[in-house]
Amino acid sequence: MAKAQEGNRTISQLDKTIPTNKRVIAWPRMGNIDLSMEALVSSIGAKIVMPPPNNKEALEIGVKNSIEGICLPYKLNLANYVMSLEKGANTLMMFQAPGSGNYTKMAQKTLKKMGYKFDMVVFDMYQSKMKQTLKAFWHVSHCLNPYRYYKGFSTGFNKAFAIDTAERLLFYIRPRELNKGDAESCYKKWYKIIHDTTSVLGCKGLKKRIIEDFKKIPIDKNRIVPKVYLLGEFFVLLDPFTNQEIEKTLGDLGVEVQRQIFFSDWLEHVLQPSIFYKKESHRQRCVRYAEDYMKRAIGGECIETVGDTVYGARNGIDGIVHIMPFSCMPEIVAQNILPKVSKNEDIPILELVLDEQTGKAGNITRIEAFIDLVKRKKMRQINNKKEEN
Repeated sequence: MAKAQEGNRTISQLDKTIPTNKRVIAWPRMGNIDLSMEALVSSIGAKIVMPPPNNKEALEIGVKNSIEGICLPYKLNLANYVMSLEKGANTLMMFQAPGSGNYTKMAQKTLKKMGYKFDMVVFDMYQSKMKQTLKAFWHVSHCLNPYRYYKGFSTGFNKAFAIDTAERLLFYIRPRELNKGDAESCYKKWYKIIHDTTSVLGCKGLKKRIIEDFKKIPIDKNRIVPKVYLLGEFFVLLDPFTNQEIEKTLGDLGVEVQRQIFFSDWLEHVLQPSIFYKKESHRQRCVRYAEDYMKRAIGGECIETVGDTVYGARNGIDGIVHIMPFSCMPEIVAQNILPKVSKNEDIPILELVLDEQTGKAGNITRIEAFIDLVKRKKMRQINNKKEEN
């Protein structure tokens, strides 16, 4: 049996002493993952406890109970678990990628030392895929109804595609809108609609309706808007508390953010069998473009960070903002490669390292200076083209 690890245990070795009807499920907060997870877990009949969105209180709990030097995502994940267990959760879910296995074991050990009793179900998303994912959900629900699984995965996937579509449109329209705040209001409206939609048919129609609604927002199509890739570690990219709402900061400065990792893209290529891929995956593209600078993936999003930087530089992107948690080894490797990429590919790069000590005001000052540089470079390019013509 392929492993979906809890430590080194297979799913068949997980805790079966908790009666199915007594299980209460929780998972860490990370961006908009809750829209999909809640739809899936509730569809198979499991009870759910949701910790509050990541905030200062969660950060304090995480810091208090973590070893010094551990990364910010771990601290917040641990806090989410503590807050969920305090609210009655007894089954914790964890999505694990290469390089994060030790964090899972560490969280389990810490929580048990704190006196909590629970079952942890870990999805090793780069090894287990759909078969083991279904086994994990069977473990926590014992649901026998195939339609419930179909409904859960269908609504969950379509909610992920819908909210990511809304985010992409928000990033595009925010720096171009004529009436400040229109795009943000539209996004918040659709977030609630996506959350409240429960039918399969309703979820399938969300994406088209979102696109049509955002098109109604008046924008300045002639405004010169620099395009910046936002790259880095998965968690800090997706969680607005952790990244200090950097996407909004960049948008308000007149920049179109093009974040290169979205939950729906990752979900689709991790769970969907490769024979159904209709095009080159994001990861495959990154490996190809990173080849001149690194020969193999080393875990985390390191190769994506390098590959996306090269791709962006060669495809008209004006700048790169690389964000990472302090002490994240894969991103530290990428951080040391990026100066060479910046020089060879002629693209400016801003590095932002985040932990609980990071002040937002200081980062905003650095971001403003970087965007000023990016805008001046873009204007020079535009003027040079005019002179050539």
